[in-house]
Amino acid sequence: MQKFKTSFLALCAVLATASCFTVQAYTTPQLPVIPTGNFNVTNYGAIGDSTATNTLAIQAALDAAGNAGGGTVEIPAGTFLCGPIRIASGINFHLDAGAVLLMLPLDKYPGGTDDPESFITGSNLHDIAISGSGMINGQGIPWWPFARVPGARRPIMIHLLSCSNILIENVTLTNSPMFHIAISGRSSDVTVRGVTIRANPSSDPVNPGHNTDACDVTGKNVLVENCNVSVGDDDFTCGGHTSDVLITNNVYGFGHGVSIGSGTAGGVSNITVINCTFNGTEQGIRIKSDRDRGGYVHNLKYLNLSMTNVIFPILVYGTYNATNHVFRSLANLTAEIASTYPSNAVVSRTPGYSDILFSNITATVQPGGRAGLIWGLPEMEVSNVVLQQVNITAGKPFGIYDAKNVSLIDSKIITPEGVNKLSLTNAQVKIISD
Repeated sequence: MQKFKTSFLALCAVLATASCFTVQAYTTPQLPVIPTGNFNVTNYGAIGDSTATNTLAIQAALDAAGNAGGGTVEIPAGTFLCGPIRIASGINFHLDAGAVLLMLPLDKYPGGTDDPESFITGSNLHDIAISGSGMINGQGIPWWPFARVPGARRPIMIHLLSCSNILIENVTLTNSPMFHIAISGRSSDVTVRGVTIRANPSSDPVNPGHNTDACDVTGKNVLVENCNVSVGDDDFTCGGHTSDVLITNNVYGFGHGVSIGSGTAGGVSNITVINCTFNGTEQGIRIKSDRDRGGYVHNLKYLNLSMTNVIFPILVYGTYNATNHVFRSLANLTAEIASTYPSNAVVSRTPGYSDILFSNITATVQPGGRAGLIWGLPEMEVSNVVLQQVNITAGKPFGIYDAKNVSLIDSKIITPEGVNKLSLTNAQVKIISD
């Protein structure tokens, strides 16, 4: 590890050699085009009295809109109990102010924990929206204990597969049995904005909200902005075959932070997270994978982030399974323990991380947490990482293991050991100050 002062020109030279500073063009996702026409569910027999089951009536409205080539399916004020429904292309599923779409409870949900269908579903669709100032309530608390029951299954609240031109806007989503939003299958042009998502944290002593991810999006051209999220698992995550993602101006509470992985096969690239706050989040930034599920993850930028009372401000690691089953506590991982992790052959699913920028980040860490961890693999080091104006106060040091070309520029990692006293093994790190 080297520590030295540098001139502005020398600093620019360091930045110029870091490919993570390459500016990538970002394409704003295309929004859905929804035909005119309104299909109010009450005209198809729906009753918003919180008692009547409205699955058939709401599906009839959706089918009518689909058969007409699209339109707005309107849920008016009231509480509408409903089972699984299927959306179609060209539909805006709109919840008016005062509207509550209530998922059938566990004891009445089709398929139960054996084979439940997700709540709002669609595949191979285009131009679809879920909008309005109303709420979707998953009544998920009775489902959550089944996260720990082998073979049990739980429905996802919104599950879209291989779709394009998607908008989820302004709605409130709460207490999903499992994930709240799951968009997968190489979907494209996805916008999630102004959405509030709530579930209990996974640490809740009475009703832990296990696996209640807020927003899981795998695909291309993704925008997540102006959302307010507090859940029991990832606040955002994406898997392989994901690129060109902008996450901005979001407020995060409980949860596992803004994540990538654990499955990254097919690669993840061009992700920017900017102007977000984290309060009480377990992790702020989390990038995770392992040897059986990895891919090349690169061109990541994390900018202008404020974190308070988090456990891990920055967590990047390629040992997801080993961590779960062997190491248990990443907060207590030492350089000596990390150095014993065995090397392996590089294969197609070896996780690789490179070209990552952390800039203008301020964080305070909960007691028992650590300043951060960047941990690659002996056979595939994390490479080309810049921490610029990163200021973290924590009780345990920042660990950098199996990593090369890591630079701390005008940053202060403050722990009881001192300033920028890092825990290192097999790491090439430069500390640069003005």
